[in-house]
Amino acid sequence: MALDIEDYALISDCHTAALVGRDGSIDWLCLPRYDSASMFGALLGDENNGRWLLAPADREASVTRSYLGDTFILSTIWTTGTGSVEVLDFMPHGDNRADLVRRVRGLSGSVVMTQELRIRFGYGGTMPWVRQMTNENTHGLIAVAGPDAVVIRGPRLKAADHRHTSNFTVSAGDTVDVQMTWYQAELNTPSAVDVDAAYRTTADWWARWAVRCTDQGPYREEVLRSMLVLRALTHESTGGIVAAATTSLPEDFGGTRNWDYRYVWLRDASLTLEVLLSHGYEAEAEDWRSWLLRAIAGDPNDVQIMYGLSGERDLTERDLTSLPGYRGAGPVRVGNGAVDQFQSDVIGEVMVALHAARVAGVGETTFSWPLQRALMQFLEDNWQRPDQGIWEMRGAAREFTHSRVMVWAAFDRAVRGITEFGLPGPLTKWTELRDEVRADIEARGFNVARNSYTQYFGGSEVDASLLVLAQVGFCAPTDPRMLGTVALIESELMRDGLLMRYRASAVASISVDGLPPGENQFLACSFWLVEQFATSNRLDDALTLMDRLVGLVNDVGLLSEEYDVTNGHQAGNTPQALSHLALVRAADAIASGEGSPIRSISH
Repeated sequence: MALDIEDYALISDCHTAALVGRDGSIDWLCLPRYDSASMFGALLGDENNGRWLLAPADREASVTRSYLGDTFILSTIWTTGTGSVEVLDFMPHGDNRADLVRRVRGLSGSVVMTQELRIRFGYGGTMPWVRQMTNENTHGLIAVAGPDAVVIRGPRLKAADHRHTSNFTVSAGDTVDVQMTWYQAELNTPSAVDVDAAYRTTADWWARWAVRCTDQGPYREEVLRSMLVLRALTHESTGGIVAAATTSLPEDFGGTRNWDYRYVWLRDASLTLEVLLSHGYEAEAEDWRSWLLRAIAGDPNDVQIMYGLSGERDLTERDLTSLPGYRGAGPVRVGNGAVDQFQSDVIGEVMVALHAARVAGVGETTFSWPLQRALMQFLEDNWQRPDQGIWEMRGAAREFTHSRVMVWAAFDRAVRGITEFGLPGPLTKWTELRDEVRADIEARGFNVARNSYTQYFGGSEVDASLLVLAQVGFCAPTDPRMLGTVALIESELMRDGLLMRYRASAVASISVDGLPPGENQFLACSFWLVEQFATSNRLDDALTLMDRLVGLVNDVGLLSEEYDVTNGHQAGNTPQALSHLALVRAADAIASGEGSPIRSISH
């Protein structure tokens, strides 16, 4: 059975990522990209769906884990009754290959290590043909199935019941390397990794990237790890930023709210761009903007809310039969049906992010501003359409207040592109539309009796996404209407000290979002509340909630999408970009409230 979600650590080469459990088992790995089919899929089933275990044979061994400095080299120290060892797990960066290294170092005494390898390509559905290597002086296996092949080098592995195992002893001072390389099956077997060189190069690269982070405020350790997570989820070749490294980890344990997050949401990626810009990563922001311009190029009527890593548009959702789901929570999904939804807010997020890039000094190209003008032309014609909203409701389309505010933000940033940066465009038209959208929101998206903005026009419920109104400058954090909204959010959406996204009340067993009810507290929303507190003269409340939230990171600083307060476990896909970027924003807001220098470029 898969471990608790918080028991997994991430390693990444900025092309894909693996999840390593506290038990020494790699239970999730997709090669060669984040969105490739898994070859280790025990996370969404059990060991028969593929895993790679490397741990002491002594099952009573104690374990501690950490990343080495500001890297994604995972150090796991095992202590047994006979000695201790360190296992260093990492994916070499910069070699243009798909490698994974597991280096075992003897620290004291001697420890018998055990290894179990179960390779299952195609999301656990394909068992490869495996043979021993015969043309090298080292032990190794080659596993092939269809287009996929891997070579594993290290202590000799023996076949046993559709798996391969080995035991070897590591004494103090010993180093034993195990390495795996994925390659296309029609090509020659790649050469072995120079582990010493790969270790130095990878450690140096992560350290050089981290040192550029400009953050000097409170929660620096959590902020820096979050920035590193955002980099680890960014595909180096394309610039696409995936929302998470996993698919189908349940928002509701045992339920059906299981989605594939290994794609690039315009919303999440736009918010990531703002965070990168505010912490000194202008080059990465330019890479992301290039990805964005490529992905959405074409007819603005065809703009999607998400894309594949290279801008792929076909992300058709389907259910897998080869993986039973995390602790039985099915279905396991590949692709995401929300790709076909209309969500008007994403154009606002894109325009806000691109305006932030202008403020940070990232100049427009001959292509970038005309494309933004085309997006605004689309919005001129479609801003009044109901949509599915930020939470990708699978029920009826509505006029969601958050979506309409982001439409306002799109027109606002387009106007400011003209007035502040001298860009060409229909200033009068966009100004009039901006004002018309605002008037419509104030008239139909605000409930006077409750003194609050509402989840959607004509409704009375609140939604945590309304906390974004102040973030994008629609109103001041201290505006009486905003304060009334916050008061209702606190009273109606707070559960055990953390926020729900909205009240998922059931009517005929179906929630407002068109799904069976039931999910856990949404971490990004709680970080948004921290930001609101910090910017509305409630710094003590901000610090109290922030301390609670950063206390939910796992032992290596990672956050998933949601948190099950009742049972004390992370929930949903992991690590979640939105959770980590919201953490950074919250920390920045607190730093500004305490007088620390933080560059604000959002509005």
